[in-house]
Amino acid sequence: MTSSALLMPLYQQLVTNMAAIVSAAMFRVTEILGSEELLVGLCALRPVHMSLAALALAAAAAVYLKLRPRPVYMVDYACFSPDPSFRVPFAAFKEHASTCLDERSVRFMARLLERSGLGEETCLPHAQHYIPPGCDLESSRAEAELVVFSAIDDLFAKTKVSPEDIDILVVNCSLFAPTPSFADMIVSRYKLREDVRSVHLAGMGCSAGLISVGLARNLLQVAPGGSNTLVVSTETITPNYYMGKERAMLLPNCLFRMGGAAVLLSNSGRNARFRLARVVRTLTGAKDGAYRCVYQEEDERGNVGINLSKDLMVTAGDALRANITAMGPLVLPASEKLLFALTYVARRVVSSRWIRPYIPDFRTAFEHFCIHAGGRAVIDELQRSLRLSDEQVEASRMTLHRFGNTSSSSLWYELAYIEAKGRMRKGDRVWMIGFGSGFKCNSAAWECIRPPAALDGPWAACAHRYPVDVPDVIKH
Repeated sequence: MTSSALLMPLYQQLVTNMAAIVSAAMFRVTEILGSEELLVGLCALRPVHMSLAALALAAAAAVYLKLRPRPVYMVDYACFSPDPSFRVPFAAFKEHASTCLDERSVRFMARLLERSGLGEETCLPHAQHYIPPGCDLESSRAEAELVVFSAIDDLFAKTKVSPEDIDILVVNCSLFAPTPSFADMIVSRYKLREDVRSVHLAGMGCSAGLISVGLARNLLQVAPGGSNTLVVSTETITPNYYMGKERAMLLPNCLFRMGGAAVLLSNSGRNARFRLARVVRTLTGAKDGAYRCVYQEEDERGNVGINLSKDLMVTAGDALRANITAMGPLVLPASEKLLFALTYVARRVVSSRWIRPYIPDFRTAFEHFCIHAGGRAVIDELQRSLRLSDEQVEASRMTLHRFGNTSSSSLWYELAYIEAKGRMRKGDRVWMIGFGSGFKCNSAAWECIRPPAALDGPWAACAHRYPVDVPDVIKH
């Protein structure tokens, strides 16, 4: 072990506990000098001065308590667990694709699948098991209702919360926005109150789940105490199967799979399992390249699909850097902030050629990381950028392998994986990072209040089989 590695923990403890060290030193000085002079000075103050000082302190405390953000908690969450009948092994996927795509496109998708990081148990809705795959409105509604209602039913069963207790409803689904909306669909099914405040977010991409959390947080901070918000995140796969020949638009066919999650948030900490610490949103859509790097459009033959630009990873890297620049000062310990500031000043004063920029170590701020399972390249890049270990990105890789890219709900499958493996402890901090069209990078920081009492959810039947080795190329 290098000397720097030995000194770093000592440095972090010293800087992080600087306030306590200074306070202890001042207390010791007071003991040495004696407190008689301090008492004499206090006794010399007039009663009117004492009263004014007390009144000022009371007024400042009242204003602070009134204006400070109200804490928001996650009571619990639930993920859709697909039935084995939805499973699509690679061979079945290629067989169905061959009925609606040319041979060249099928070979291309087969190569993508081999390198995608997905396993043989990912699931697609029943309509895409047809030959040729179906994409009609009725089948799309059927998939949406199955995924959303199943997740909400599980959430209500876990929390013992009645639908009548829901005050706010926030739903996100990017590519399928029927009329009536998803929010109306849920209100109708569960007979929510007439005064429930409901929102449906569309077109916001895979990071819409954290946008929904941020919106719910803002609404809960101005809602009466004890209010509950139901957040539902999903993506409907049925109507979005691309049947053209453009390679940039064939990739989503290989990566996206069915999934969804329901989350209960509240401004009351009663029975809560997590506390929401931070939500940071970064939008780079003012740049033309970023705006069009994930773009829904028609190809030359009129087939609708999602065009993924070759510059996607560069755009994602830029958005990530902007997001962690905003997130860092909010969550990093003082030792990391000081090192970053000193390096920044040194690069300005000396020369940026001689001093490398300091990348903060976010492992000092979080015990767990949930990186959007958008694809193998996304996870690899974030692991490299944030200097994370294989275990710290294990939840993301295994979620991609078992469930595929479930869009905005993938972060909740990853959180469920961490808990299913028994790694979550009281006080642990979790960082969720999501990317989405626009182009966006959004983050949320959580603190665990209470780990799960029992193993349930989407990993209950298979957690014992993971982690699995995911080679670079899967050989059949």
